[in-house]
Amino acid sequence: MKTIELIVEEQNNYFMREAFNTLRTNILFSGKDVKTIIVTSCMAHEGKTTISFETSRSLAESGKRVLLVDADLRKSVMASRLTKERGITGLSQLLSGQITTEQAIYHTNIEGLDIIFAGPYPPNPTELVGSMAFKELISENRDRYDYIIIDAAPLGLVIDAAVMATCCDGAVVVINEGRIKYRMAQSVKEQLEKSGCRILGVVLNQIDRKRTVASSDTYYGSKYESSYYGYSGKSEQKSVRPNTSSVGNGSGSSRRTKKEGK
Repeated sequence: MKTIELIVEEQNNYFMREAFNTLRTNILFSGKDVKTIIVTSCMAHEGKTTISFETSRSLAESGKRVLLVDADLRKSVMASRLTKERGITGLSQLLSGQITTEQAIYHTNIEGLDIIFAGPYPPNPTELVGSMAFKELISENRDRYDYIIIDAAPLGLVIDAAVMATCCDGAVVVINEGRIKYRMAQSVKEQLEKSGCRILGVVLNQIDRKRTVASSDTYYGSKYESSYYGYSGKSEQKSVRPNTSSVGNGSGSSRRTKKEGK
């Protein structure tokens, strides 16, 4: 395996640390059988890539062995965002038989975290992520890692995430508050349910901090500034900076989604 240096920001923001600590804790308590988790969204620019990476990083820093798979073969930004290296091989080449798994996996400067980048954009992304080669990749690495986190394309735009979800243990949906309508969120939920993949919860992103803090003061207290089902941050295009944090579990995610859609 190759080693690559990632360019990452220090998590100096208290709310950001607490947000990902909460998400990590909820994943750890999802059960020992939940090892392969797919992260998707309804639309582009909702923060799913940042959530995928920071969650993987948080799990690795807690002592877990984590493989982060960049499976957005249509419009990936992970490699360009995390490293300046060129000529990076990735998932599209692996699934099309051009390279081996060992050639696709990169060790990183974050102890415990390995990454498979997306690679060059292929003409047939859905066929590749739905292939036996993808299923074998997941199956072969389940015992090598404590967690496999898969960053997938937005399910509200393309079907890729639902195709991959058939071989995953759980799914996390990133939803941008105030931007995604209830019907679209419900459609994404139904697509994941049809795949047979358990929905672990929702990461509610870009929350109005002033409104959320005002309401949370009466319940948890201003020190924690937390809401039960949400995570808040700035746009994925910059960097996620949480204002409030928490992640829903199980069926509660759909209740929060419906509430936000009103």
